[in-house]
Amino acid sequence: MKENYRILLADDHRVIRQGIQRVIEEKPGLEVIGGVDDGIELLKAVQDLAPDMVIVDLSMPKVDGIQAIRQIKADYPGVKVLVLTMYKEKYYLSEAVSAGADGYLVKEDADIELYEAIETIRKGRHFISPILSGTVTDTFVDAAKGRNRKDGTGDITPRQIEILKLIAEGKSSKEIADRLFISIRTVGNHRANIMKRLGAKKNTELVRFAIQKGYIPATDIY
Repeated sequence: MKENYRILLADDHRVIRQGIQRVIEEKPGLEVIGGVDDGIELLKAVQDLAPDMVIVDLSMPKVDGIQAIRQIKADYPGVKVLVLTMYKEKYYLSEAVSAGADGYLVKEDADIELYEAIETIRKGRHFISPILSGTVTDTFVDAAKGRNRKDGTGDITPRQIEILKLIAEGKSSKEIADRLFISIRTVGNHRANIMKRLGAKKNTELVRFAIQKGYIPATDIY
């Protein structure tokens, strides 16, 4: 008897994980073997459960999705990785592919494309959300060449970009903390790290940077 294809889910929203699991297990031959809330739990679960595939969100506590993908691919290169995320920006797609992701699916496409994404990756090919199809060629060429980012953003995590966007939109540390369900102190630490990595001295420089990179439109500045 052929064994099921074993999938591990990583998303810090339990409701989303449950929904994904229902969709996956409607298909014969697929099995969800577990679900985790954060990146550290994910790395441990990959070691303990030996999944065939991990479906991972980019924005997770403790260790973000990009870091987790990089570690998984370094330690377990045979494990397939499908990113399932809300982010449509080319930056995130490029970072995920460069880290070793085998596929990138935007959550709004998941109800229609999830099974197709899993099967495509399972067969050894890459999958990208149809909504992002226009960015695929350049992204994979860049990733295949191992391009090193020289725009000052290579060390910024998806969580920090979330915070950068909110800072640029004029949100206070308390508003950012409430929005992301983290402490004000954590927001402050992220802000300091972002400024250090970008060489910024004040918020106006962060706003300018966010606009230049397309993280927010100029009309959103405060």
